[in-house]
Amino acid sequence: MTIGSTRRKWYGLALLLTVQFMVVLDIAIVNVALPSIGKDLHFPTASLQWVVSAYALFFGGFLLLFGRVADLIGRRKVFLIGLVVFASASLLSGLAWNEASLIIARATQGLGAAMVTPAALSILMTTFKEGKERNLALGGWGGVGAFGAVAGVLAGGVLTEYLNWSWIFFVNVPVAIVAFGLAPLLLDDSRDEHAKSFDLPGAVLVTGGLVTLVYGITQANHYGWTSVTTWAILASAGVILAAFLFWESRQAEPLVPFSIFRLRTLVGANVAGLILGTASFSVFLMLTLYMQNVLHYSAVQTGLAYLAIAATAILWSGLAAQLVTRIGVKPVLTTGMVFLTAGLLYFTQVSVGGNYVDDLLPGFLLMSVGLGFSFVPISIAALAGVKADDAGLASGLFNTSQQIGGALGIAILSAVVTSVTSNKVADGASVAQASVDGYQAAFIGAAALAAVGILVSLTVIRRSDLVEPAGETVEAPPLLEAA
Repeated sequence: MTIGSTRRKWYGLALLLTVQFMVVLDIAIVNVALPSIGKDLHFPTASLQWVVSAYALFFGGFLLLFGRVADLIGRRKVFLIGLVVFASASLLSGLAWNEASLIIARATQGLGAAMVTPAALSILMTTFKEGKERNLALGGWGGVGAFGAVAGVLAGGVLTEYLNWSWIFFVNVPVAIVAFGLAPLLLDDSRDEHAKSFDLPGAVLVTGGLVTLVYGITQANHYGWTSVTTWAILASAGVILAAFLFWESRQAEPLVPFSIFRLRTLVGANVAGLILGTASFSVFLMLTLYMQNVLHYSAVQTGLAYLAIAATAILWSGLAAQLVTRIGVKPVLTTGMVFLTAGLLYFTQVSVGGNYVDDLLPGFLLMSVGLGFSFVPISIAALAGVKADDAGLASGLFNTSQQIGGALGIAILSAVVTSVTSNKVADGASVAQASVDGYQAAFIGAAALAAVGILVSLTVIRRSDLVEPAGETVEAPPLLEAA
C-alpha cells in the first residue's frame, strides 16, 4: 500500500467518524430543546416524546435491513443515499411548522441514520484489516459514540439558548453536504460479491418486528406497562420476529445467516451493547431533567454541565483502543462497566439543594471513564472474526442492540421516575423532593443494569479475544499515534 493510499484511508476514517458523530449527536441533542419546541409548535405534553421516539423508532427498526442492503448493493452507495435522506430530513425538521411536520421529519431522519450508520461501520471494517489497525479505527468509532452521546446535550443547550431550537437540526445540513462531496474521493465501494438474491420476505419480517418492538417500548409509558395494549404490541413483535426466525432457518441465502452467531465475541458484544444502551442513554435524559427541573439550570447551563464528561470521554476512548490491542477486550470492557456502575451509583445521592461540584462532577468523571472503556471494546468485539461479506450485517446487529437498549432504558426508567414521583407526591412530599426521589430510583435501576454488564463481560467475553501478536506496527496519522 502506498503512502498516499494509506493517508487516504485515514482521511476516509475521519470522514466516517464525523458523519457518525452527527448521527449520534441527533439522538441526544433534542433533549434540552424539547421545552422550547413544545412551546413554539404548541405540542401537547403527551405528544412531545414523539420528537425523540420517532427518530428512535425508524433508526432502530431499519438498521438491520439497511446493514444487509449495504452488503448487497454497495456500502458507499447506501452511505450516500443515507446522507441525502438525513440532510433533507434535518432541513425539514428545522423548518417544521407544526407537530405533525416535525414528527414526520424526525422519523425520516431516523431512516437516513439507519442507512448511514451500518454502511459507515462496514466501510470502516472492509477498509482496515482486523487487528491493531482496525482496533485503532474502531477506537475512534467507539470514542465518537461515547463523546457524541454527551456532546449532543451540550450542543443542544448552546444552540437553543443563543440561536434557536431549529439550529439543532440545521447544523447537520452543511456537514452532510461536505461529506457527500468527499465520500467518492476518500471511500471505496464494496459489496458481497457472492450474493445472488435478496431475501425480501425476511427483510419485511425483521423490519416489521423491530419497528413494532421499538414502538411498543417507546409507548409503554403512554399506555402503561401493565396495559393490555402494551403487551399486545410487544406480543405482536414477538410473533413477527419468531416468524422471521422460522423463515430464515429455511432459506439458502437468508437475510441473517445464523452462522454469524457462532462467533462468541460478537454475541457477547451485542448483549453488552444492549445493556450499555439501556443503562447509559436514558441517564442523560434523567440528569437533564434533574438539572432543569430541580436545580433550575437554563438550557445552556445544562449543556455546559456535560462539558466535563464530553471533554474527557474521548481521551479515555483513545487509551481504551490501545489497551484492547495489548490486553484484550475482556479486561478493558470489565473496567469500563465497573466505572460506569460507580458513576451511576454516585448519582443516587443527588438532592434538592444540590450543586454541580458535589452532586454531579464526580459522577460525570467516573462515567467518562466508563463510557470510553465500554464503547470502544464493544465496538471492536462486535466485528471480531466477521467476514468482509457480512460487514453490514454485523454492523446492523451491533447498532440495533444499542438502539433497542436505549429505547428500552428510556421507557423503563421514565416509568420508574413517574411512578415514584407520583407516589411521593401522594404521600405529601413536595414536587421537588418527589422528583429527586424518582431520579434517584432511576439511577439505582441504571446502576443495577450496568452491574449486569460487568457479569456479561466477565462470563461471555474470552480474555484472549483480540489481543494482538507482538511486533505488529500500523502506520497511522500523527494525531492518532499521539492518542
